[in-house]
Amino acid sequence: MTAWLYSDTVKEHFVNPRNVLMEDEGTFPADARGETGNIRCGDQMLMLLQIKDDVISDVRWKTYGCASAIASTSMLSEMIKGMNIADAYGIKPGDLVKKLGGLPENKIHCSVLGDKALRAAIDDYLGKTGRAGLFKEEAVTICNCLSITDKDLETAYKNGARSWENFQEATKIGTVCGSCKEKALELLHEFEHIYGG
Repeated sequence: MTAWLYSDTVKEHFVNPRNVLMEDEGTFPADARGETGNIRCGDQMLMLLQIKDDVISDVRWKTYGCASAIASTSMLSEMIKGMNIADAYGIKPGDLVKKLGGLPENKIHCSVLGDKALRAAIDDYLGKTGRAGLFKEEAVTICNCLSITDKDLETAYKNGARSWENFQEATKIGTVCGSCKEKALELLHEFEHIYGG
């Protein structure tokens, strides 16, 4: 039998996930709603927030996802209770992976669903309160030679780029030194997971 690849914390949050939206719970009175993922990929996430004075007071979520997606979203739901929406908006997958005691390398992309759904819910709340666009996700430079960011690649993906060659055609990434290819391909896999092919 092979060794279990997940930490005890991941196992605990997978077996006993916190703040899941239960079918028998009735209607959860949410101030904010965020959805992300692609059911064709097998992973889809719904995040519902109750917010008072810009502080998250309660949260419910539901996913069609793997153990990593469930555990990371369970952890996220515990982290954000009592947190100001500005601080919650800044939570990244790496923060969740650290809190969980790590994830297998090929499962880290699963942790992006929760934080993307959280930001979508906060954006929904900001829109409802007349503050649309108040928080902006910071772009991360992927290609230092040409200053190409993750946002540039995400835009390219949404516009049809589905391969390294497509990324190069759309952004010219990797045409100088090429050291950015591995990170760009990781993002490609992440985008496939979030948006589908």
